[in-house]
Amino acid sequence: MSDVEALKAEKNALIEEMIELQKKFIDREHDGGISGKDYYYSQEGLLKDYRQVYMEKAMRVVELSHQIVGSQP
Repeated sequence: MSDVEALKAEKNALIEEMIELQKKFIDREHDGGISGKDYYYSQEGLLKDYRQVYMEKAMRVVELSHQIVGSQP
């Protein structure tokens, strides 16, 4: 596997993880809603670190995309 292929594989895996996080979030929202307080301050379950984890994955996808095409962020 070339370096670019490895980067693409990592990027695709991260995107799949992000989609799964979104599905879980949507399911939770449909099951009973999510208050602003829960979204920003929850200390348990899915929402505890959701925003931070999702943002870190998204930023890594951006970094990988730049590395794949050889550009600077």
